[in-house]
Amino acid sequence: MLEGLKDALEHVEGLARENEKTEVIEICGHTYANKSLKRYDNADKATELEASSLTALLDYIGACHEEFPKDTDMIIHIVNPKRVRLITALDAERTRECLFEVNAEVNEFRFGHWYDQEAFMIELQANFQPSEDLELVQKMAGNVERKNDQSYADDGISQVAVMTVGAAAKADVKVPNPVTLRPFRTFIEVDQPESRFIFRMREGGRCAIFEADGGAWKLAAKKNIYNYLKEQLDKEVESGAVVLIL
Repeated sequence: MLEGLKDALEHVEGLARENEKTEVIEICGHTYANKSLKRYDNADKATELEASSLTALLDYIGACHEEFPKDTDMIIHIVNPKRVRLITALDAERTRECLFEVNAEVNEFRFGHWYDQEAFMIELQANFQPSEDLELVQKMAGNVERKNDQSYADDGISQVAVMTVGAAAKADVKVPNPVTLRPFRTFIEVDQPESRFIFRMREGGRCAIFEADGGAWKLAAKKNIYNYLKEQLDKEVESGAVVLIL
């Protein structure tokens, strides 16, 4: 009952505010109103289209440029390695309009997560571009024996593990560190930036990869996106009709 009374009072209070006369006040040269006002002469803004590839963005710019506001430069803002927006320059009201947004769909490897041996091998093949260091990590992780008496020597930088080298023979093999790999972390149309990683192993054959570049790959990925779009939109960028921003 009290809850219903509270709702009724709030409704009455809301009606009172709606019927209250709007007062405009000037304070220190600035104009204020005693309640929120909505302008009715503003032009409607478009709802941005969404896609998951840079190719879709290029197709839109090429085929739908007549949708762009007249006498307004377009800006492609590379927000991060997975997000790019096509927006207008500031209009007379100092606002921008977003026409197109691209968000990369990337099935990322979980860095810092300890995988069992089989899952680790699958993730390496699915989420990394082929390279010599990747083959080395795959060879190491795929051939380590999982035994109760297995031991690891660790000096804080590298590890030594027992690896199968024949039907029954075993050998101590040094785990490579750091390794340079190219995981899929940005749009597939551009080169995936390479980074340095730390490869670690635990008893039971569990493996993990840790990032070791301080996030520098993000800037490299954004530069790759920038270079790709600049090449594809050479005429538009040269004429100033499209501006690229990292």
